[in-house]
Amino acid sequence: MQVTPLNDQQLINLYLQGDERSFETLLERHKQKIFTSIYLFVKDQSLAEDIFQEVFIKIIDTLRKGKYNHEGKFLQWAMRISYNMCVDYFRRNKRRPKVSPTETFDIFDVLKISDDNAEQRIIRSQTHDKVRKLVDMLPPEQREVVILRHYADMSFKEIAKLTRVSINTALGRMRYALINIRKMVEENEVVLQ
Repeated sequence: MQVTPLNDQQLINLYLQGDERSFETLLERHKQKIFTSIYLFVKDQSLAEDIFQEVFIKIIDTLRKGKYNHEGKFLQWAMRISYNMCVDYFRRNKRRPKVSPTETFDIFDVLKISDDNAEQRIIRSQTHDKVRKLVDMLPPEQREVVILRHYADMSFKEIAKLTRVSINTALGRMRYALINIRKMVEENEVVLQ
């Protein structure tokens, strides 16, 4: 007998009926994607952890007050909350994210990668490092779209809504990001395997 996992809305309903474990399941299901997107914006492990906690406090508070109405769109709703909290943080502190070479968190540590030999893993790691550095060098609006599209796995429609721009603007930012990355690869003679 195969058991079908509960969808997000069912978990939310159970949580609102007092089943705390259903919220743990919901958190476990989405925490990696939400935390990763926060981290890619703020580039600081402890700050990302703080914002991540604030996001889930806000989610719990909203659910308990009965104000959640995004049925079937929990992840997109949670991503919008995390994005807005990152933006609020930078507005309060009037600065943009910076790369910190001492960080211990690595997005590629949480991605599932098939087993390769040591040489392939080293090459992949070096390639990922190069790509991350290139993405970090993009203008903020372009970097934001790349992160939301490729790391948070959001559609351009969702990105446009989240960043409050048209779909064409979001697509344009992605296009320019790719052009800029190609240009940086050529100018710096970066070899991507």
